[in-house]
Amino acid sequence: MSKRDRLSGNEAVATAIRQIDPDVIAAFPITPSTEIPQYISSFKAEGLIGTEFVTVESEHSAMSACIGASAAGARAMTATSSAGMALMYELLYVAASDRLPIVMAAVNRALSGPININADHSDSMGARDSGWIQIYSENAQEAYDNMLMAHRIAEHPDVMLPVMICQDGFITSHAVENVVIEDDSFVKGFVGEYRPEKYLLNPDEPLGVGPYSVSIFYMEIKRQQFEAMSKARAVIAQVSADFTAQTGREYGMLEKYRMDGAELAILIMSSAAGTGKDAVDILRAKGVKAGLVKLRVFRPFPAEDVAEALGGLKALGIMDRSDGFSACGGPLGAEVRAALYGKADGIRTINYIYGLGGRDMRTEDFEHIFGELAAMRDGGEAPDCRYQGVRE
Repeated sequence: MSKRDRLSGNEAVATAIRQIDPDVIAAFPITPSTEIPQYISSFKAEGLIGTEFVTVESEHSAMSACIGASAAGARAMTATSSAGMALMYELLYVAASDRLPIVMAAVNRALSGPININADHSDSMGARDSGWIQIYSENAQEAYDNMLMAHRIAEHPDVMLPVMICQDGFITSHAVENVVIEDDSFVKGFVGEYRPEKYLLNPDEPLGVGPYSVSIFYMEIKRQQFEAMSKARAVIAQVSADFTAQTGREYGMLEKYRMDGAELAILIMSSAAGTGKDAVDILRAKGVKAGLVKLRVFRPFPAEDVAEALGGLKALGIMDRSDGFSACGGPLGAEVRAALYGKADGIRTINYIYGLGGRDMRTEDFEHIFGELAAMRDGGEAPDCRYQGVRE
């Protein structure tokens, strides 16, 4: 039977990891993800997990250890943030190209410089093309639930790709919320045992992992990764539906909030979606036809779902918690506009860069954005991209 507890996002994720009890965890501390390996260390000391917990000298070594363990046939996990993920950068590509179903708890934090320890998405967005599946969490409950689903997705034979489960540093990772925790026995049954088809320690089948790939093979390997990422859409939907059937908590590629009859909407990821929903409620009470779409899965990008969810809008604000320094704004803005092209061309869009380095987004900020969207719907002009909440 499930139980309700008061946990931070980091505690919730660590609890999920304890219940999964992976074969190997390798991690190096970095704020704000440090608590996760700390909890794992305590679980190990108390005999609550049988995991081999490897304390390494850097995040580069943490991912190296996970790659070695996963290639050997073990279920492997890690946790990191910000510059720690950046130090893993080379190895993120190795893990994905070797088709190793490693799971990472990614606690989003701004990348240096200037140095900042608070939340934005510049770390995971910097790794968006590395071949990792990326799933984002609005709150501690979703971070916990996403972690329970991660191995089922990563280890599916149609996928075999690494997965990062993202949550906003401090905003989600350290804030204490009510969280429904499932029984250990339920988690064991839902996640299941990992039985890899091919692994280095199989004496009956000699295997090489991560060889040098010359030109006549490299593109075929990348094409196989592309096909696996494409197939991951159906697997994520399948695993999410199974989770919903067993827990009652519903997840999909995205969430539509009060989108029936909406003319104006924002599309957003992670913790600020909760504040955005409050703003939508305020505006709906005033008669404004406002709505919100929360993107849960960024990789693989659910272009068809996005176009369907946004169809019929007059104006859209696309919310990026990182900047791509491109001609048209942040990475989410570029992906969403590409998804709409040729399918929902009539929607006028603005890409908003917000919340960098942990800057707050209040309901008033969202109301201001909806005001700009209303003006744009009524014929007003707006730039392709603007910063929200910056001191001019």
